[in-house]
Amino acid sequence: MAQQVVMPKQGNSVESCIIVEWKVKVGDAVSSGDVLCSAETDKSTIDVESTADGVLLARLFEEGDDVPVMVPIAVVGEKGEQVELEQPVEVQPEPQQVADTVVAPQPVVAVHVPDAHGASPRAKHLSEKLGVPLSQVSPSGPKGRIIERDVRALEGQPLSPLAKEQALAQGLVVPKSGSGIGGRVLASDLKQVKAPVVQSAPMGAEETNDIPVKGIRKVTARRMMESMHSTCQLTLHAYADARALKRLRAGFKASKPELGLAGITINDLVLFAVSRTLVQFPVFNAHFLGDVIRRFGHVHLGVATDTAKGLLVPVVRNSDLLSLRQLSEQTKAMIAKCKDGTVQPDELSGSTFTVSNVGSFGIEAFTPVLNVPEVAILGVGAITLKPVADGEDEVSFIEHIGLSLTMDHQAVDGADAARFLRALMDNIASIDLLLAL
Repeated sequence: MAQQVVMPKQGNSVESCIIVEWKVKVGDAVSSGDVLCSAETDKSTIDVESTADGVLLARLFEEGDDVPVMVPIAVVGEKGEQVELEQPVEVQPEPQQVADTVVAPQPVVAVHVPDAHGASPRAKHLSEKLGVPLSQVSPSGPKGRIIERDVRALEGQPLSPLAKEQALAQGLVVPKSGSGIGGRVLASDLKQVKAPVVQSAPMGAEETNDIPVKGIRKVTARRMMESMHSTCQLTLHAYADARALKRLRAGFKASKPELGLAGITINDLVLFAVSRTLVQFPVFNAHFLGDVIRRFGHVHLGVATDTAKGLLVPVVRNSDLLSLRQLSEQTKAMIAKCKDGTVQPDELSGSTFTVSNVGSFGIEAFTPVLNVPEVAILGVGAITLKPVADGEDEVSFIEHIGLSLTMDHQAVDGADAARFLRALMDNIASIDLLLAL
């Protein structure tokens, strides 16, 4: 009996996954535990395994489709078994269709037929429903294919029946809003909008490469835009005396291997100072939720991590309760998981404050973007020499580390941010004393 394979749930924060690549074709034999496809959440890449033995009878989604969790993505059963598909899918070769039932020919083969527009059936159906001509849609699916979300991106106010008919028949550009009641798009609105003129590239023009924005990059782009539009961000810049940091780092590096301290970095020391400073200023260890500011009893540090697939922020939970060595070990373990793609979605959610360190690139100061709904984020820059007055007429050059604090002015005031940053500067300058507390 045919069985459905569903997109597995990935923690509590993941609502959907994008199918990156199918590993098997329709008609291939599969066993329980075999990888059917790879999928990308907004945080990591996963392998989706078969939960049944048999033959892959149908693939219900294409590469590039964004699939909600716990929704069927494939059907596995006996060779030649009839498959009833509850949603539009593409079947090749020609299937026999009776009502909503698709009877797959023997043997069952690939579920894929490009239509005349190079669009998936769901995209074509949505195009007809909304009155958006496929000729106006920019594709982002595999091999330049138009998928449902491409059409959805052009969705605006509803069209009148005549406007929809003319738009689809003549390929006219549909404005987001029209002159009808409630912004309804009328046929007269279509005539007022000129279709874009596509000019052929001149001989010898430079070649371009259009890369679809999807997966982690698409989610990061959306979240950054949401962060900027939903918060009132203000950034304060300062520099902290880094001599104690450098001194401790050198001592740890030269320590006996059995102590396990040689791997402690400058960043680990900064994370330790941040975790202790947040205990002193609980207003910054919080989420701004609009009508409520939620403060947390412990510090769950988010550590911005650069990976080959994009920016990830693993969470080191209860950082305020960890020793420096424990904090260092857990941070490195989480970063390693991000880089090799084994980090779990729940390990990438729940941070109460984020630290982003770009000091290794030689950047002294920058403006980090809030990781909403957090109240603040700290940017850490490079260690550089800064002139400091030493007596009335003397100037000494002392190593300082750059600190950039971005806070949400809806939740905290500038003076609060200044006090927090001042305390952090002092804690970093005297990190050796802070370790003794």
